[in-house]
Amino acid sequence: MLFSKIFIDMENARWNLSKDIPWDKFNADRLSDRQLHGIKMNALLEWAAVPAVEMFLRDNPNDPDFAAFISIWFFEEQKHSLVLLEYLRRFAPDFVPTTEELNEVNFEFDRASPLESLALHFCGETRLNQWYRCAHEYHDEPVIKHIYTTLATDEARHARAYFQYMQRAIQKYGDTAKLHFAKIGVLMTNARLNPALHPTNLHVNKELYPRDTITSRLPDPEWLSRWLDNEIKFDIEWENKVEQGILGNLSALLSQKFESSADLRQYRKKLEIVSSNSARKEIETCPA
Repeated sequence: MLFSKIFIDMENARWNLSKDIPWDKFNADRLSDRQLHGIKMNALLEWAAVPAVEMFLRDNPNDPDFAAFISIWFFEEQKHSLVLLEYLRRFAPDFVPTTEELNEVNFEFDRASPLESLALHFCGETRLNQWYRCAHEYHDEPVIKHIYTTLATDEARHARAYFQYMQRAIQKYGDTAKLHFAKIGVLMTNARLNPALHPTNLHVNKELYPRDTITSRLPDPEWLSRWLDNEIKFDIEWENKVEQGILGNLSALLSQKFESSADLRQYRKKLEIVSSNSARKEIETCPA
């Protein structure tokens, strides 16, 4: 089981909400209402771990190891939301989200391939690590700068944990897992093919369309793109860090060298051809 080792690693790195956040360093002069609005939206975005956990537990019913890991991942993700909410409660109570706003991002996801969900969250954690590092540089207020550094470190650890479960999946499912992981890697590294690039921007409930993404259910649905483009300035240099992080890890995972999303797309096509040929051979050898 992976969980026992991952639990120890997370336990050793875990921070304390009361003791490890320098609340006494707060400087109101270095904070704007626009930044507080972003912190509020970010707290809601992190709160959306609730339906993701429900999805993972529903779609992986025979994997107690992964379910145990998800319990710890959920705890840490909810603490991300909690520390942002606590920041607002202490220093800007008018910006604390309402119960109704929190409930809006708690809705059921449609069933999806467990392997693709796994890869999506690996890519999502990799991206969040860079978003939060960028947010740290954007902010001047000392406490929120510390919080974003703390969250970025957590997201990197989460990405490493998901990566270990992806390694296990390849040992168990072989090329099937590789094909799913390559598909998601292409989706999450090429903005020309997919402008979402993060699970919170993906449509996940057909019955609720078009309000079936996390971001579409925020009080300010356009916030994320505006925050990235105009506020924290998550530009092409930051985007390249995400892409290279994902491609580098997938290179190690799939024992191939991927220098671009195009390389990964070609690899995926080759896997699809091999899978199609194998399926055709099985049909041809099947007795009438």
